[in-house]
Amino acid sequence: MSSDENPQLATELIKMEDALDLGATLNDADDSTDTSLKRAKPHDEDEQGWETVERSSKKTKKAKKVPSKESANYPSITFNYNAKLQSKITLDHLRNLILYIFAEGVSPQWVSICHRPQFRKIVAIMVPGLEEAMFKQDVDFATYNDPPVDGDMTPRVLTSPDDYYPRLLKKDELPEILKDFADMFPHLWPVRTPGNERFGQMRSPLGTMLTATSEKSKEEKGKRGVQPAKEPKGWKDERTRITEFLAMLEDLQQNNYILHPANLPADRRKNYVLPPGWVQTNVENFEDGDVPEAEIEQGSITAGREVLAMDCEMCVVGPDEFALTRISLVSWDGNVVLDELVKPDKPIIDYVTRFSGITEQMLAPVQTTLSHIQAQLLQILHPRTILLGHSLDSDLKALRLTHPFIVDTAILFPHNRGPPLKNSLKFLAQRFLKRDIQKGAAGHDSVEDAKACLDLVKQKCEKGKSWGNHESQGENLFRRLHRAGKAYRANGGSEATGGANVGKTSAMVDWGNPFKGAGAASNFPIGCKSDDEVVQGIERALFGDPQAEQIPAGGVDFVFARFRELEALQGWWNRNRPGNDSGLDMLLPPDLSALSLETCLRNLTQRIKHIYDSLPPCTAFIVFSGSGNPREMSRLQAMQAQYKQEYNRQGSNWDDLTVKWTDTEDQALRKAVGFARNGIGFIGVK
Repeated sequence: MSSDENPQLATELIKMEDALDLGATLNDADDSTDTSLKRAKPHDEDEQGWETVERSSKKTKKAKKVPSKESANYPSITFNYNAKLQSKITLDHLRNLILYIFAEGVSPQWVSICHRPQFRKIVAIMVPGLEEAMFKQDVDFATYNDPPVDGDMTPRVLTSPDDYYPRLLKKDELPEILKDFADMFPHLWPVRTPGNERFGQMRSPLGTMLTATSEKSKEEKGKRGVQPAKEPKGWKDERTRITEFLAMLEDLQQNNYILHPANLPADRRKNYVLPPGWVQTNVENFEDGDVPEAEIEQGSITAGREVLAMDCEMCVVGPDEFALTRISLVSWDGNVVLDELVKPDKPIIDYVTRFSGITEQMLAPVQTTLSHIQAQLLQILHPRTILLGHSLDSDLKALRLTHPFIVDTAILFPHNRGPPLKNSLKFLAQRFLKRDIQKGAAGHDSVEDAKACLDLVKQKCEKGKSWGNHESQGENLFRRLHRAGKAYRANGGSEATGGANVGKTSAMVDWGNPFKGAGAASNFPIGCKSDDEVVQGIERALFGDPQAEQIPAGGVDFVFARFRELEALQGWWNRNRPGNDSGLDMLLPPDLSALSLETCLRNLTQRIKHIYDSLPPCTAFIVFSGSGNPREMSRLQAMQAQYKQEYNRQGSNWDDLTVKWTDTEDQALRKAVGFARNGIGFIGVK
């Protein structure tokens, strides 16, 4: 006899459920069956080919009723001012809070989590450009971005280094355009970005948030040197076409490429001019490289494209000036297509043989010039050619050539601490190919390096987009949640205590192509071109597609998103390398540069408030900046890198250096890193 037929039995079951499940109640649905669609038997096929099937409640566990906001069982994240904080919280704390709620993470000591099993979803939004000083009551946004007096950046940070406690958000003490924050969050948290002032470095905020630390296995402990990459537990190869790894406009800009006109929207090409002496391959539009499906061999990972791996060697011809001395091209099947020595137009002052492998004797009889190589390449490279290499921007600058179809292994296998750091090709070859390259005093071999790049890309195509993304220092956050997520009785789990292991679904909503980098491991990467599209992507991830075309009804469990318009307006985006300022405008909505800071902040607040109002009940909501202002830090880091490059050259003289790095600059960098590490965060529950 079922509980629907016996009211007394149903009452007793409810009492038992309350006792076992922290007061959670049974679903108050009218009956004990649910309806789903299932393929009909061939002999019973109706006009639609589907039939309705009733499932017994004995086989399928009912979803639990969501508690009301006033319920004693409603989940919460609260802070007690009696807590003994020893330092500011970090991005690791925010990431571990997500893991504790949804996976096997350690219970946080800086906040109290009540009724953890009742949390249904988590939404985390990164907002670079958001600063603590913006939340002062009397802040003047019209002069906010005026250059600081004597380089003093203190007004940006209100919390003293010794003040670790969050600031209570009071609506009447906030600027008018930011008052909605007090309706969504109880506190403004000072958040410290991981880094090291002594070494003048700050870790990538995005990489930190999306990389969960993992313990080394017993076999790995005690081992030194580069360890070969291993497939994570439960890994499945996903064969992927090489065209999925093409660098997009944002990738090229962030990695300091000189763009080909075909990479730009048609309306922005008219005023675009290449630097003097540069040539471009004969490609009108980016779509010219597409190959019709009918012409692509089934299962082909080259997608009908010609793939050439390139590597170049350079020598020094002036202060911070390099010239091409060798170029090598290798085809997809490993055959050498081109391998030429090149005589620079200027006298060589340093052959850097230990790196380039080039000697004076090798170049003495050479008559081939850069213009000859450019002419050859314009004949070899066509609209269906894909160029691949490692940090290929340097090679193309030496060639003074631009091509729209690029695959860069420095982007495909990102550094675990994030940009601007990049893995060396030698490290990638050791870790992923178990191959030693660039050995001995003879220097690099451009053919050997090109083949290593080729094999890295082949491996990536065979294994899938997530292979090699931030895996050396931990596990991808999306992958961890999918592997170790928990479902409790309160939200449909089947175990009376603890929680059942279930994969938590996730979505990465970001500008550009989230498949590049850590976002590839999410179940549903959603690419956007504006902050408004990010809002739409978050809502889509939360509730699913209308007809469940890709994202199923009910949406995903965890959403990570990033707003970028404030970051761009503040000058934090694409300013980490000299010469990138002009390229920034190509990535932004045409009307963004005309916005004032106040208008941009108002739009941002309205978007966050709109998302908050849309959140389903029992959703944890986290908004954080990632870091403080990184501009001065990035400027000094670039200056230090140029100094080291010049100083390490053979025969360099202090008086000949174009950049001098003294204790004054070193102290300035430490101070700039300290300011850049001061971020903020907001934590609440809808």
